[in-house]
Amino acid sequence: MNKPMRRVAVFCGLLILALLVRVNWVQFVQADELATDENNRRVTIEQFAHPRGDIIVDGEPITGSVETDNPDFRYARTYTDGEMWAPITGRASQAFGTSMLEGVEDGILSGNDDRLFFNNTVDMFTGEEQRGGDVVTTLNTDAQRAAYEGLVDAGQGGDAAKGAVVAMDPRTGAILAAASTPSYDPSTFAGTSAEDQEAWVALQRENNPDDPMLNRALRATYPPGSTFKIVTAAAALENGVVDDIDDASQTEYQNPFRLPDSTTEIESQAGSACDDVSLREALVLSCNNTFLGLSNEIGNEEMISTADDFGFNEEHFVPVRADASVYPEDNAPQNAMAGIGQASNRATPLQMAMVAAAVANNGTLMEPYMVDRLVAPNLSTVEQHEPSELSQPLSPENAQLLQEAMESVVSEGSSRDAASIDGARVGGKTGTAQNGEGNANNPFAWFISYAIVDGESPVAVAVVVEDAGAERDQISGSQLAAPIAGDVMRAVLDSQN
Repeated sequence: MNKPMRRVAVFCGLLILALLVRVNWVQFVQADELATDENNRRVTIEQFAHPRGDIIVDGEPITGSVETDNPDFRYARTYTDGEMWAPITGRASQAFGTSMLEGVEDGILSGNDDRLFFNNTVDMFTGEEQRGGDVVTTLNTDAQRAAYEGLVDAGQGGDAAKGAVVAMDPRTGAILAAASTPSYDPSTFAGTSAEDQEAWVALQRENNPDDPMLNRALRATYPPGSTFKIVTAAAALENGVVDDIDDASQTEYQNPFRLPDSTTEIESQAGSACDDVSLREALVLSCNNTFLGLSNEIGNEEMISTADDFGFNEEHFVPVRADASVYPEDNAPQNAMAGIGQASNRATPLQMAMVAAAVANNGTLMEPYMVDRLVAPNLSTVEQHEPSELSQPLSPENAQLLQEAMESVVSEGSSRDAASIDGARVGGKTGTAQNGEGNANNPFAWFISYAIVDGESPVAVAVVVEDAGAERDQISGSQLAAPIAGDVMRAVLDSQN
């Protein structure tokens, strides 16, 4: 072979080698990336080529699939009580993708999860149509309905209040309710029609200031206000600043309280009644001076440590991602203010439900979760969740002291009628959190609580009402949030009976 021919042969050989390398690179190295690329239309077509599995609550599906005449997308997603369940289900839209459980568990629901390989192989040989698996949740229908309807009814002028509710079982961490209002119906944009497009556009934040697609239960953070005083009380007990909740000499802080390194004085709403009070009395009266003083004495480092033990300063995956609540590193005056749930202190409703749950569960905080198990189309269990301990923010002894104090808040305070339940020990804490610079905006109304029956707590709840359209003097945790929490706790207890 002459020299020019050898060069041509070598060059062609290199081209073939490069082609083989490229093909193998695409097929094996980039396969997953290309298969899941949002611009790969085949992935979306495959998602809706067969019925999706269902999201199950109390043994019943809250989702479904309906056959369409669309040549590309054979099936569309449907929802039962879509607005009520949207914070749980999220969306599965042919045009706008997936979110929440529909997104996190898309592999199981669409039938494309590797763990369904055997089931899909059997279906292929038997001629059965591929089917998605089911996601069995921990949710309680009655509790979710009580939470959702409570928020809707709290609104003035016919509009639902802006707000959220989270309920959980302190013994296991199972989430029983996660409601957020205003909400949306994901059925309205499940397809690709012009009507679906219009419904989607109308729900976007720039077109709807109420932001109905914001999951306020998991992904909105608020100043927790006086509900955070439970965390500050826990820090005081755990750090030995207080060991007797009825000894006023351990909590002697000036009223009004002058912030450290500052001339600013903070009043307690109960006025002189907050002079020389015990920890129990300070919680009942919600005395700012007591908890400003405690947070200042404990110090920023130990306050952060206690907040961290309750779950602050980290995201939680339930398995849907929940935003991190924040207790920040800060200077002395800001740390004091954070101790009463203000300054840069921010919490999700899930986080404050976790606080109540840890106290109710004798100091043990269980990891929150909302999926009990994943089920294959042949009804075999693909994955079973096992409850696990997240942390121990309180000793059992200190948790029981804090239970006593929180139960006094309900039995002696303004939330008594709304939150008390026959046959149960109910503990709680109200909060009315300042909102905006100089508290210029209407405050947020909070209530966290738990119920204990026969020595165990099957339910803890956090409620925040962001905006109910009420006049400023009508906004308080006891007026707006506590009645909703009471109804949710009763719904859980009644369903278990």
